[in-house]
Amino acid sequence: MKVLLREDVESLGYAGEVHKVAPGYGRNYLLPRGLAVMATPSMMKQATAWRKKADARREQIRAEFEALSARINGTTLTFQARAGETGRLYGSITTQQITDKLNEVLGTDIDRRKVGEHTLRDLGEHKVVVRLSGDFQPEVTVMIESDEASAVPEPAEEAAA
Repeated sequence: MKVLLREDVESLGYAGEVHKVAPGYGRNYLLPRGLAVMATPSMMKQATAWRKKADARREQIRAEFEALSARINGTTLTFQARAGETGRLYGSITTQQITDKLNEVLGTDIDRRKVGEHTLRDLGEHKVVVRLSGDFQPEVTVMIESDEASAVPEPAEEAAA
């Protein structure tokens, strides 16, 4: 089945392009969501208008990603976590925690699915990739430090008890 994309579809292509897709994918996903239309001769005439509109939108998004990428590169996020003597965390630092702190520091709204692919379980410095788009994948440095205050009680607290 041939479809004409009305919007950019991440796994398929850009607006205004014609693609051959599986009939089920076209009927059950692309067409009902308005992402594509059947590739008929009359729709092909509208394709150039969609392509121009999508190119302008893509250029605007590219400029935004470029600016955001420059802000993210070189950013260091510091976390405090309880760890054992070997430097292994008792819990972990998740992509949600990294995203929350990154959004707080930069004042952005980045989705957690765009940050790294795994949780961090060791003390030290880690490089985490933020996948904004195919072209823009800045790295953020995550420092995980031992939260020694919660691991070792202070002598003053013991004496007061």
